[in-house]
Amino acid sequence: MTYVLIGVGIWLFLKVIVRGIYTLEPNERAVVTTLGRAQRLGTSTTRDDPISQGLRTDEADRYVYPQVKVIRPGIHLKLPWQKVHKVSVATVTVSIAHDPDAPEANQGGKVLEAVTKDQLNTGLTGQLRYTVSERNLYAYLFGVKNPVSHIMGYFVSVLRDRVASFEAPRDPEIGETAGLETAQGISINDLRKNLSDLNDRMIVECASAAARYGIGLDAVLITGIDPPPEIESALAAINTAHNQVSSEVSLAQAAADQKIVQSKRAVEIETLNAQAEAEPLLTMAAQLRQVKAHGPGVLELYVRNTRLRLFPRTRSLVTAEDTAGAQR
Repeated sequence: MTYVLIGVGIWLFLKVIVRGIYTLEPNERAVVTTLGRAQRLGTSTTRDDPISQGLRTDEADRYVYPQVKVIRPGIHLKLPWQKVHKVSVATVTVSIAHDPDAPEANQGGKVLEAVTKDQLNTGLTGQLRYTVSERNLYAYLFGVKNPVSHIMGYFVSVLRDRVASFEAPRDPEIGETAGLETAQGISINDLRKNLSDLNDRMIVECASAAARYGIGLDAVLITGIDPPPEIESALAAINTAHNQVSSEVSLAQAAADQKIVQSKRAVEIETLNAQAEAEPLLTMAAQLRQVKAHGPGVLELYVRNTRLRLFPRTRSLVTAEDTAGAQR
């Protein structure tokens, strides 16, 4: 009987103590389930967390997950009826063409195909960085069967939709798309010129990924957009013609701007000349008002004295009698 008790004690020691001890590395987090149920933080859900702010109104009620207790790095002990679910929260970098379910797809995960707005099949290359969201581990562990495959599929679908509907940004000053309307049908050129804008749009579109699937997309970097080889030369010719026309338009606009500046300067000069001619008259009028204000008859005396000063400089004089005689 004693040996039986000793054996049971050793089994319990191995089962509860030795096998119940687990450790977590600095880049690991864990969720413990008791009889299949995760340890929750009261009634809190992801709706109460800022992580859900990126969701649309119609999605907020659909993607609601309970907040669970997250075990942090260190040495911990679990009971025999508990299970530890470990996850790595380290940032992972993959190609945008990576398919976890079919690694050989998309040319071995190197090039992702997408169709542009003008029905041109093009290849996209770049990188995607993602991190498991510590604030929504329930969605990552229990929400979907394969969260990485799910998030990659979500990202690819959003990217292809963006490429298919992408248009060049509009210039707010002229109200037209950047570049000439004659080249707007070649959307691949717009994509190449606005890669940073496309990357920014993808980050905004994927901001709700952590609330949906428990994986946050940290950065999107699309580095290349390549058309089919058979139309590469045609696109090069279109780009050359477009650049020439853009150069001519820029020169014409510069000339028009110069004419406008010259016209404004001419108006300013004529305005100053008119003011210079009017200034003596305005000064004289002010002086005459001051003279008249000294009393009746003062203005007549001023005019008489002014005439007397002018007589020595006069070469000929026309009187009222001369004017009357000329009229007769």
